[in-house]
Amino acid sequence: MPAGAPPLVLLAAGGTGGHLFPAQALADALLKRGATIDLATDARAAHFKFPARTVHVIPSATLRGRNPVSLARTATLLTLGTARAWSMLGRVRPAVVVGFGGYPTVPPLMAATLRGIPTVLHEQNGVMGRANRLLAARVTAIATGFRTLARLDPRLQGKITFTGNPVRAEVITAAASPYAAPAADGKLRLLIFGGSQGARVMAEIVPVAIERLTANLRARLAVVQQARAEDLEMVRGIYARLGVAAETAPFFSDLPARMAAAQLVVSRSGASTVAELSAIGRPAVLVPLPHALDQDQFVNAGVLEAGGGAIRIEQRDFTPERLASEIAGLAGEPGRLGRMAQAAKSAGTVDAAERLADLVLKIAGN
Repeated sequence: MPAGAPPLVLLAAGGTGGHLFPAQALADALLKRGATIDLATDARAAHFKFPARTVHVIPSATLRGRNPVSLARTATLLTLGTARAWSMLGRVRPAVVVGFGGYPTVPPLMAATLRGIPTVLHEQNGVMGRANRLLAARVTAIATGFRTLARLDPRLQGKITFTGNPVRAEVITAAASPYAAPAADGKLRLLIFGGSQGARVMAEIVPVAIERLTANLRARLAVVQQARAEDLEMVRGIYARLGVAAETAPFFSDLPARMAAAQLVVSRSGASTVAELSAIGRPAVLVPLPHALDQDQFVNAGVLEAGGGAIRIEQRDFTPERLASEIAGLAGEPGRLGRMAQAAKSAGTVDAAERLADLVLKIAGN
């Protein structure tokens, strides 16, 4: 790269919103500084509108089982992907490669380390995922979304820089809206969602929990709930029978604005969700996705709970009775909701994309 020329930064991210949203936020920050952006991802991201000059689709596979056939298939695809990425890097010649986790980032990052190209890993969760653990010893630097990482190999400590989790421009706009606690007898605005694809458990538990509230409290509720298409009729039917004001849909394109309008959120605790709740500053009841090998959502929710910004309920304890009790208790203590919002906000990092951009350009030699 000629001296003074804008650097080419290759971002590598798996094809889900949890990886692509922070990568997009970093891309926007780097573009403002004159960098050129390419994206390496898997076929799932073909529909995603990403601010990249070129999108390179690289073969990859996620480790889904321990049987020999599954292991062999994963190893074959990752090897093929690494070879494809090696060839692509030779043509593109980026100044730095930045990975956002997930197995689709393994081939580009592995090929970059083999070629001697500077590399940065960003770990969005409170515990390092398997793909990032595979790469961590080889990369130049590691950025973190949380101030501490659970179960971190001490030998990696010298590579760690806390940046926070980059959030979308819509989140930064929403973060400017101050929290307004509900009045003692006023409306209580609830937002319920289960991640980018929704969650059946929310459809099964939340409406039934609301049914267990007193009639007076139900009359105060204004509910916005994301539900899978196959669950919509059931959810809408319960709310209609209860006379609860509710808006339900499989997807909300303006979710950050809806977070800002909410006075209490009930959701999963993926890294992007926790980052957005923290940046905007909204109290939450968080239900981590169970059975994850790394227990990343459990750790993420625990960080926010420890700071006072959320209540963590494991899915085995997420019953209609427990949720109804939590909602009723919080509705009766508006001051507590306000304190939780403030605590969540204090854990947020609105300028994380700029911090990460600083690190990336430093590693790139700019």
